[in-house]
Amino acid sequence: MSELTVTVLRLGLLVLLWVFVMSIASVLRTDLFGTRVVNRRPAAPKKANRAASAPEATTPRPQRNPRVPTQIVLTTGPLTGTSLPLRDSGVLIGRNPECTLVLDDEFASGRHARILRAEDGWYVEDLGSTNGTFVGQYRVGDPVPVETGTAIRIGRTVIELRN
Repeated sequence: MSELTVTVLRLGLLVLLWVFVMSIASVLRTDLFGTRVVNRRPAAPKKANRAASAPEATTPRPQRNPRVPTQIVLTTGPLTGTSLPLRDSGVLIGRNPECTLVLDDEFASGRHARILRAEDGWYVEDLGSTNGTFVGQYRVGDPVPVETGTAIRIGRTVIELRN
C-alpha cells in the first residue's frame, strides 16, 4: 500500500473515533440533564387601562357533568400531584418535549400513549411503546375506554382521570 493510502486510512479512523466520542458525550449529557422543558403557555396580553376599557361581557359557564372527567392527575411517580386539564383534541403522553404531558420516567417511551375523546367518553391508546400502557391490570393495545378514577400505568407513573 502506498503511504498516501495509509495516511488517508489513519485520518478516516481518527474522524470515526471522534464521531463516536462525541455521540457518547451527547448521550451522557442527555442522561445527566434530562429533556428540555418547553413552556407551552402563551404570554398573557397586557391590558391597557382597565377603567378606560368597556366592561367585558361575561358568558355563563356551561353546567358540567360530575361523571365526565375534566383533568388528568398523576398519583404515583416522579411527578406525583401534577394535574393537567383534558382537552377535546386529546393528550399525548411520553418523554419527548413535544408531548402534552412530559413524563420524567425512564420506563416511558418518547411518544408512549394518548388519551383521546370520542362521542361516548375518553379512551386511552398505547402508541407502540416498549414497556406498554396498563389500565388496571390489563395491557392496552387498541383504544380502551376509561372512566373517572381508573388507574392508567405508564412505567412507574400512575395517572387517573378526575372531575
